Amino acid sequence: QEELEESGGGLVQAGDSLRLSCVFRERPFGEFAMGWFRQAPGQEREFVAAFRWRDRGSYYADSVKGRFTISRDNAKPTVFLQMNNLKPEDTAVYFCAAGWPAGSLRVSASSQYTYWGRGTQVTVSS
Repeated sequence: QEELEESGGGLVQAGDSLRLSCVFRERPFGEFAMGWFRQAPGQEREFVAAFRWRDRGSYYADSVKGRFTISRDNAKPTVFLQMNNLKPEDTAVYFCAAGWPAGSLRVSASSQYTYWGRGTQVTVSS
């Protein structure tokens, strides 16, 4: 059984919206955070957004600010990524991550996360 279970994704047109979900099967503690990263073909994995449980802080890459919103459901550790006004350049495999980043300044570093989902494809046509 995977620690992270992702859902959502798909094929949409530019300007459309999608919502990704990710459930964590362990109990969060300490400086726990969940986030989303994405990887387009031929490119490195990049940070998209993250949510820290302790201070309820949300963090975003500049490329998605104002369009994407990350939120959580604490009852069953879950994060949602609401993606609005999608653009073709948002096309990528989106990976959910969970872990204990060493401070808010480290939430965008993939090395700070312990668990990773298998990824879900998001394709935005122009």
